[in-house]
Amino acid sequence: MSLRFSNVSHRYGAEVVLRDLDLEASAGEITCLLGPSGSGKSTLLRLAAGLERMQAGRILLDGETLSEPGRAPPPEQRPVGLVFQDHVLFPHKTVRENVEFGLRHLRASERRRVASQHLRAVSLEGLAERHPHTLSGGQQQRVALARALAPAPRVMLLDEPFANVDVTLRRTLREDARRALRTSGSIAVVVTHDPDEALELADRIAVLDRGRIVQVGSPGLIWRSPAEVAVAELFGQAQHLRGSFENGVVTTSFGSLPWRSDAASSAVDVVVRPTAVTLHKSAQGARVDDVRFLGDRYLVLATAMGETLRASLAELGEVAIGDTVTATFDRVGTFIYPLRVRNE
Repeated sequence: MSLRFSNVSHRYGAEVVLRDLDLEASAGEITCLLGPSGSGKSTLLRLAAGLERMQAGRILLDGETLSEPGRAPPPEQRPVGLVFQDHVLFPHKTVRENVEFGLRHLRASERRRVASQHLRAVSLEGLAERHPHTLSGGQQQRVALARALAPAPRVMLLDEPFANVDVTLRRTLREDARRALRTSGSIAVVVTHDPDEALELADRIAVLDRGRIVQVGSPGLIWRSPAEVAVAELFGQAQHLRGSFENGVVTTSFGSLPWRSDAASSAVDVVVRPTAVTLHKSAQGARVDDVRFLGDRYLVLATAMGETLRASLAELGEVAIGDTVTATFDRVGTFIYPLRVRNE
């Protein structure tokens, strides 16, 4: 069972938001659409839900056309469950009644059984008779998830589901949501702009940039081998530096590192995670502008030639504000791309 987007393009007026996009999401796994605001990920979800009309391309469910230009069943006629960041619960109904809403075709006893089952799955079995306004934001979002899952939809679509939840609650909610979604067996597609959320939730991540998918793969693959700058910059608080390549060496304002390439002498993009940076005191180099203690590590900010480098160090050593330093870069966590890749 799969949900497939084939050659999907979409625009709002003159603005193109999706460009000949192809993607397939399979049952039993969670696919995260990850990208910055404006990359087209929410539009793709709205097309699948029937909240936007198809302009070009097709959406297929198990090989059968779900939507295409001129053929767009309304949301209520699609086997799709929806969860948005603003829970949209019925305020006059109890938690149990909210979850039972999509089960009106069942007998009362069966509705209650199914609702109880899904409330247990999101750790809310003791709150069934409460009303939404008496719940926390996180609890309301769990109700919304249980309500969407209760009718056993073939497809579950979640658009930034935890964006309005306190940071301290998000991890627990992600764990509960992942468990519930995988247990359901539905095709699950989650939109997020948060790389950490994608890593914690997803079995597969599809990275969108300016309306196109630039990489699809497992969280481990995308973390270790980002296909281009737009992907590399998303993870590990990575930073972008200017670089130049000549004779097997990439030189930046902060230090150099070897790089194997057949390219001629040229400008390159260097994307480096703070954990891949080591600083060394030196007579010349970058200036340390700030040092921050973050609990288990120190964050050091150094500047040179109008650029700022962030280094995450387990031990601060002798480095202090005002020192002059050079940097070395661990190849694990440092990514180099010919400049033309960034500008495609």
